[in-house]
Amino acid sequence: MIVAYWIVAAPLGLLLLFAGWKKTTQSQERLAPMMGWVDTVPMPLVRFIGAVEILGAAGLVLPPLTGIAPALAVAAAIGFAVLQILAAALHLSRGEVKETGLNVPLILLAGVTAWLATAF
Repeated sequence: MIVAYWIVAAPLGLLLLFAGWKKTTQSQERLAPMMGWVDTVPMPLVRFIGAVEILGAAGLVLPPLTGIAPALAVAAAIGFAVLQILAAALHLSRGEVKETGLNVPLILLAGVTAWLATAF
């Protein structure tokens, strides 16, 4: 089960890290073509979401690696699922049904990651 955790959590962590890095470092103009919702949300909130994603990536990787507070990996995976549920709700409220196509698999992947993290 531990190998399965890393097979699922590593790509999820990389995705979180990449998305968080983009949201914390790029301007609204650079983000808008990829993420149309940044025009309707204050940039401090976009930066906060990015920081949460970076911390989530750390929460998926560091506790299981170090053995310190491994329950944080479960919390990070659940937090990512909640973040994706909120993202899907935002897309649906904007009429962007196609954009939720990535949210659903990510919610499922985060749920599987949370379940696998209970092995630690």
